[in-house]
Amino acid sequence: MAAASINVMLAIHAKKTTPVDLHKPLRLYISQHYSEREAREADDDLQSVQEMRSEIEKATDSLDSRRDLLQRYFRALCVMESRFPISSEREHVNSLSFTWYDAFKQGRKASQQNIHFEKAAIAFNLGAVYSQIALSADRSLPEGLKQACNSFQAAAGAFAFLRDNVSMKASGNSTTTDISVECAGMLERLMLAQAQECFFEKVVSDNRPSALCAKVARQVGLFYDEAHAALVLPPLNQHFDRSWVSHVQLKAAQFQAEACYRVSLELHEKENIAEEIARLKAASSMLTEAKKSGRGVIGPLLDAVTKLDGSVSRNLERAVKENDRVYLMRVPNPDSLPPLPSAVLVKSAAVAELLDASKEKMFSNLVPDSSAKALSKYTEMLDEIIRVQAEKLQQESEITRVKLKEMNLPDSLLALEGNASLPEHLRDDVEAVQIDGGPAGLESEMAQLRDLRRVNEELLVQTEELLEKESREDSQIRAQFGTRWTRPQSSTLTKNLHDRANGFAANLKQSGESDRRIERAIKDNTAFLSILDARPIESALPSLARPILSLNGNEDAVVGALRQKLSELDRLGLQRASLEDMLKDMKRQDNILPKLMTTSGSYEDLFKRELAKYEPVSIEVARNVQAQEQLLHEIEAHNNAFAATFNLQDYVVARERAYKQLSAAIAKYREIRENINEGLKFYVTLQDAITNLKQQCSDYVMTRNIQSREMMEDLQRQITGLSFNDTGPSRTYPPVTPHQSQAPHHSPSPPQHSPPPQHSPQQNSPYYPPNMPPPPYYSQSQHQQAQTTQAPPSQAPPHRQQQSPPPPQHVYGQPAYPGWQGTYYNNAAPPPPPPQPSSTPPPSSSHSHFAGPYAPGPGYYSSYYKQ
Repeated sequence: MAAASINVMLAIHAKKTTPVDLHKPLRLYISQHYSEREAREADDDLQSVQEMRSEIEKATDSLDSRRDLLQRYFRALCVMESRFPISSEREHVNSLSFTWYDAFKQGRKASQQNIHFEKAAIAFNLGAVYSQIALSADRSLPEGLKQACNSFQAAAGAFAFLRDNVSMKASGNSTTTDISVECAGMLERLMLAQAQECFFEKVVSDNRPSALCAKVARQVGLFYDEAHAALVLPPLNQHFDRSWVSHVQLKAAQFQAEACYRVSLELHEKENIAEEIARLKAASSMLTEAKKSGRGVIGPLLDAVTKLDGSVSRNLERAVKENDRVYLMRVPNPDSLPPLPSAVLVKSAAVAELLDASKEKMFSNLVPDSSAKALSKYTEMLDEIIRVQAEKLQQESEITRVKLKEMNLPDSLLALEGNASLPEHLRDDVEAVQIDGGPAGLESEMAQLRDLRRVNEELLVQTEELLEKESREDSQIRAQFGTRWTRPQSSTLTKNLHDRANGFAANLKQSGESDRRIERAIKDNTAFLSILDARPIESALPSLARPILSLNGNEDAVVGALRQKLSELDRLGLQRASLEDMLKDMKRQDNILPKLMTTSGSYEDLFKRELAKYEPVSIEVARNVQAQEQLLHEIEAHNNAFAATFNLQDYVVARERAYKQLSAAIAKYREIRENINEGLKFYVTLQDAITNLKQQCSDYVMTRNIQSREMMEDLQRQITGLSFNDTGPSRTYPPVTPHQSQAPHHSPSPPQHSPPPQHSPQQNSPYYPPNMPPPPYYSQSQHQQAQTTQAPPSQAPPHRQQQSPPPPQHVYGQPAYPGWQGTYYNNAAPPPPPPQPSSTPPPSSSHSHFAGPYAPGPGYYSSYYKQ
């Protein structure tokens, strides 16, 4: 467990059933209570329902197919529920009975003439199939781990739906324990535990911080504890095999110990040796006790626990030796340590939408008009009662929250105990910064920025050396042959390339200023940002201290009285939550449809009798509201005394100042980090541009070398007399433009030029000049190619046509320099297509040679750093 591993988990077996003929009794009911015509119209729907029931009885399809089948059949049952009253009464469908076996005691079975019993069994099997899908996933792969986690949450949602919506209606003299409210609740917690366990495997395999791993493991243990608590209470304590109880109990201890072990690793790094020893002792004690009751547990789980126990023992032995030799700290009692924090990362998936039958078209022609209208009216009356009472409860809870916040409660009492807390949004922001690397991580980001800049400078130097070398060689040959060397000079052809290189050099110079401003910002704000490194972050908050000089010594009495009133307020809050849940439960269990379809009296009398059961709850709501109003007045008086005794106003001012300092530090950190990210993007894009320029220069130099060799061969033939009798003029070579070697050998249509956009997302970036479009391409070389100077027809040799060979098809882009691990090279845009020859005249020499996003402009980099 101390290392990443695949843990042992459980799946739920589906319930078994016996064959049922739905078609005949339902069709008989339709023909008797509606008409034979409507019975014939419903034949197709009856046949579909019968086929779905038969497929469920066989259960031979794949898991995914069985899941979809169970969802379809459950929706069909919801449609049937409102149309076919199934019971033993004479006017109902009384010849239809459903039989299901218990999933955990397969020798036990139950039969009911109740469609809710059928729905409960189907909902149970849906959760079981989801758990089997989760267990079949390959959790050694990221995709399989994600599938398993989602499926376990879906299984938890199915069991929660069973508990909240179906179980109570399916209870009776003849039922099975597996669909009870207690069992469904236990299975929901078990599935959530295994879903959270998938998250634990994820964070461990990703080498996340020990503190985060400890929080996740702690919550896994809590979920297993809740499942184990349900297993040892009636009615489940005599229903499940001992191996189930042992498995869940051992899992709970394993992850509680895992949380202590992970926390101890963090404590060791902080040299908090005393608490480290205490946590390790607690972990060792948990594992020892759990292994004593591990009978019937499979071997892999015991191996995992034994492995964890070994890691805990080794670390405990090492920590004890270090404390005895070096630290000599007093080790606290493990029972005195505060409980470890937890992080809930999973929840029961909402399956109500999947099972909603409101859009089903089955049996749409079978609607008892009177019953439907009466049911609709009753539902509206009931919804109004529930809505009014729920609004009262929620309003009082909101009033309590606002009042307590105005009085700085319970934060002021927590601060007095040294347990001050941050607002949730601020704590989340600080945790995000710390996970991101914190202020210390900015320097490593700057190192990457400097490395990228160095790579760009080296590429630019190599590019300029190519042009300088070709120019020197051209000058030497021109000096050797004099006027006979008729090829255009290099300086007349490479102006565009030199201008672009100079533009890139200017960009690098200006970006260097931006880099230095970032470095100055990091240096200037080091002390300011250091508050973000506080662990825990609450340690950076001021504390509320007792007065130095006590006038009457009643501080403890003031605090005690305020605590007592807050405890009473908490009890009222719990009572409100209980009343709200009671209203929801009563509504869920309120099934008036069978009574509506069988009553012979007035519907209004039936409504009054049914709605009367909600009056006691309404009275309790009114009492709760009145008690809370009185209690809030008393709390306000006690809090005024508390504020006067402990000088609360000064503490509130200091706390708000600390909050603002934290918010400002977070904003400054994000600003600097954003600027660094912009710099990284800029240098990666600029590297592509310089690499493209270097490739063009290489192609230009290659073409010039080919021309030089051919001209020297002609001149040598003339000198040696090989061409002495040739009365025609000597060959005149056209000038070579920087892009001539890249031009294809066909005549494409002229390129269309579109003006640059007026705005771009990069305008506010410190690395992109204002009013310049973003890349993908880095120059207007496609539109600025100089036309190749063609020799006059009278001078061209009639027997030979000069044509430069195409450049070799190689990739000349520079690879990422060693040590750079950014994602920019993998996501970089492909190089621009080779320039096409165009009949459009080249732009005048006064036009900017660099019109891409790197062209410097007025105010370039002026907005780089937010003051």
